[in-house]
Amino acid sequence: MNQLATNYLTPSGREEAWRFTPLKKLAGLHDLNVSLSDNISISAKNDLPKGVKITNIDTSDLPPAYVASDIVTNRVRREVAKSTLLTISDDLEIVEPIFLKRKCGVSAELSRVVIQVGVNSRATLVIENNGLGKLGEEIEVTLAAGSSLNFISLQEWDLNSVHVAQHHAIIGKDAQFNSYVVSIGGSTIRISPTVEYTGTGASAEMNGVYFATDEQHIEHRIHVNHGIPNTKSRVNYKGALAGKGAHTVWIGDVYINKSAEGTDTYELNRNLLLTDGARADSVPNLEIETGEIVGAGHASTTGRFDDEQLFYLQSRGIPADIARRLVIRGFFAEIINKLKNEEIEERLMARIESELSRVGE
Repeated sequence: MNQLATNYLTPSGREEAWRFTPLKKLAGLHDLNVSLSDNISISAKNDLPKGVKITNIDTSDLPPAYVASDIVTNRVRREVAKSTLLTISDDLEIVEPIFLKRKCGVSAELSRVVIQVGVNSRATLVIENNGLGKLGEEIEVTLAAGSSLNFISLQEWDLNSVHVAQHHAIIGKDAQFNSYVVSIGGSTIRISPTVEYTGTGASAEMNGVYFATDEQHIEHRIHVNHGIPNTKSRVNYKGALAGKGAHTVWIGDVYINKSAEGTDTYELNRNLLLTDGARADSVPNLEIETGEIVGAGHASTTGRFDDEQLFYLQSRGIPADIARRLVIRGFFAEIINKLKNEEIEERLMARIESELSRVGE
């Protein structure tokens, strides 16, 4: 059976792409025998700046700009009647973040969002996912030449929520894509941030933070496709786990095509185990077809809480519970501080501390 055909078959869990994922917890998002709702669940949180427009249009009038191999993504494309299109005009510099909010219905549903950033424009876009939801989504981002986008996706779901998503960025000549995927809360989260390049000088920085507690599954599957010369990527994901049955999965795939001379790439994943009974799977992969590159590397670490740091803080009169929170804040601070939004940063750290309290840490 060819690869195209398998993209339209319900996965069994034996496939490499699904072997870590608890299919029974996906609310049927992956199962073609289960009917799902088609809901416009995303909208602007505030008034949009001049030059930024959001509309809902027929999906048939907005064909995808790339080929997808994911069953949920292809299902979204087939079953969603209307897609949400956000456009940013050329030559804009938008200082304040653009906020989009999500409001899901009662039943499991599908959603498609397309984001188009104009030539030489610069913006920050924040998508807030919270409350209760069972969502399968595709977000397609296209950056025109010379543009820059900070893309922040916040998964702050209630505990029984399910979220399966693909975030795909297509980066033009000399464009800069900065992605921040934060996953805290929910029952099962599986997000696939993927990147491809269409022009030389393009760059992607992909950052992620995740925190899993009792019986929670959080999975991120990154794929960076260096298909043309002189492009750059940096991947940095950090996760912490606490509680029985907490499970995280991080897959980092970087492909350097034989024609992609001058590629500069590095990927890093770090996991912090706070309690017994938690499991972190981390699989970095590099596939390189040319030796004419600037550099390529990867690293992955999984370790337990640093008792020496805890002892140091306690020796200076800081109570054990506060000391643990300080260490965890420090672990995540490198990435969270890059958001450059004090309100979001504090909200995320408060949620992490709340999750810690829930599992008795």
